[in-house]
Amino acid sequence: MVESSDVPKTTCVVFDCDGVLVDAVSSWRTLHDHFGTDNSVNLQRFIDGEFSDVEFMRSDIRMWKEIQDTIYRDDLFRAYSGVKLMQGARQVVEELQANGVFVAIVSAGVDLFVASIASMLNVNDWIANGFVFNDDDTLSDEGICRLHATAKGEIIHRLLKMNNLEVANCVSVGDSEMDLSMHIDGSRFIGFNPTRESSLAAFANADIDVIHEKDLRAILPLLRFE
Repeated sequence: MVESSDVPKTTCVVFDCDGVLVDAVSSWRTLHDHFGTDNSVNLQRFIDGEFSDVEFMRSDIRMWKEIQDTIYRDDLFRAYSGVKLMQGARQVVEELQANGVFVAIVSAGVDLFVASIASMLNVNDWIANGFVFNDDDTLSDEGICRLHATAKGEIIHRLLKMNNLEVANCVSVGDSEMDLSMHIDGSRFIGFNPTRESSLAAFANADIDVIHEKDLRAILPLLRFE
């Protein structure tokens, strides 16, 4: 594990949301649990590159509508009512911002959920995928793809440029192999509490620090603020 004294000063930290800032594997999975559906087969196909992000979102929505034909925005909000912040998440964001660090969320999760977490933690910026709603606030058949789950690096490059931040001072934090796309050249990446075997294997093969506990405060000793 790299000591903080051996790394550049941290001026930007970019978090994945699901499984990192919140104690839930996926904001999409939370909706599947709510509707009693199972997308594990399609998830693996997506990870294997057989599905695009848009096709994957469309298949999820189709599953839910087979259970409940008309789904309102409020139905989705209620599905997230029991999701909690990851232990230490609030303290970590407060500590980072107290040290002048720019904090952002780059998530392929659900925008209406990620927006609530971003507001709760008062982060500096965020982006996520999401839904299209009809005029009567019912869920349409389409999702909105603002970023590709395996191409988060493009967003981070744009974020750094917009805020005059240096790549060398950027640290990204994610929990899955797809999040490794956040590890842009010259930056650092911290793997946080990987749960899938494929994520554990990918992190083990990558030259990164990995935290194997469900307390986000464990990343702080790996950062340098002076």
